[in-house]
Amino acid sequence: MKADIFSTAEPFPPDQSLCRDASAWIKKGGARSLKAGGLWIYDNEIDHTEGVFEDGDILAVRDFDGYFLGWGFINRASRICIRMMSRREEHVITPAFLKQRVRDAWEYRKKVIDTSSCRVIFGEADFLPGLTVDKYEDVLVVESLALGIDRLKPLILHALTDILAQDGIRIRGIYERSDAKVREKEGLRRYKGFIGEPFDTKVQITENGVRYVVDVENGQKTGFFLDQKENRRAAARLCPGARVLDCFTHTGSFGLNAALAGAAEVTSVDASELAIKQAGENARLNGFVPGECSGKWLVNAGGTRLQYLCADIFDLLPELHKKGEQYDVVILDPPAFTKSRNSIKAAVRGYREINQRGLRLVRDGGFLATCSCSHFMDPELFRDTIAQAARDAHKRLRQIEFRTQAPDHPILWASEESYYLKFYVFQVIDEK
Repeated sequence: MKADIFSTAEPFPPDQSLCRDASAWIKKGGARSLKAGGLWIYDNEIDHTEGVFEDGDILAVRDFDGYFLGWGFINRASRICIRMMSRREEHVITPAFLKQRVRDAWEYRKKVIDTSSCRVIFGEADFLPGLTVDKYEDVLVVESLALGIDRLKPLILHALTDILAQDGIRIRGIYERSDAKVREKEGLRRYKGFIGEPFDTKVQITENGVRYVVDVENGQKTGFFLDQKENRRAAARLCPGARVLDCFTHTGSFGLNAALAGAAEVTSVDASELAIKQAGENARLNGFVPGECSGKWLVNAGGTRLQYLCADIFDLLPELHKKGEQYDVVILDPPAFTKSRNSIKAAVRGYREINQRGLRLVRDGGFLATCSCSHFMDPELFRDTIAQAARDAHKRLRQIEFRTQAPDHPILWASEESYYLKFYVFQVIDEK
């Protein structure tokens, strides 16, 4: 990596204030979420502003009576008008302040998770709102969703690469995946591309002892779903000797964890031909080769059989049920069925249907692992939806575990946007 890759970050002295001499004043009774511990202030909560500033700048936030509430960056083009960076007046935002935030985020990961590949910065939960940085071995993938953090991005990345270097980790390349549609709500164009010199965007990682090739340029999100790391391990514990159905496999992660845990047979399914192709490549990377008796099965040295099907899960599961197929473990890891509150009713129908169909394929005493990654599908609603699916399928559920996202995706209380993944493991009992 060239030394001048973050040249835009270099001119700022460490203690130079990045804040404007300007203020945003909150309406009386406004900013209730902020006062409860959140980081967002909405446009309808602001009474007026004072001073000279541009959208994206950091300014002081004051209550209606002048009480100082913190420092945050403003964007009047967004409904989320201000995102808070600091609560204390003496904690002015400087390059040194940002570097300490990044250091805190990294030190936390070192304590809670395997950092070979992990989420290093998780936006609001790391008090760097709107910014995500994932580390895949020696490559970083960045997603910026807010105007203010977009301006601070060079400083933050400069700080992060320096902090990692202090631990002997040399980052060979950075790729930006700021191509989410939500950027348009900030008045930002969608963008993806290299930050600095180009590099091979197919990165090999190892997670839970399973090897994958992550396509950071064209894969979903930043290339891989790191948030399910611990949940994949939890599901795999149920799989030795089992017949497993892995639905919405994407690049094969749950199925490969099950297979390497000693499952007898794993069928992994996804509607995307590209995902199935990538999953097959990952299987071969983990020692699976075509079996001698049937071309559709891959086999490893331990005798586990693994196959990949490209099919619509909603169509396939009823077909399997009609054929009388039964599995010891069924894993449901669907995409988010809703990304807004407006479509929550349709999402509930989707989750109920997929869980009902999945439950019918679990043998008596077998296991179901099921999840929702939609923030708008709150825990209570997801629980109730699964309960209805079980009633419709005439199954009884014995809960083994309820889990959330991996600890490198921490849930910041009072910042509900940081809590999105709900993951259940059940034993499934036939009605008797």
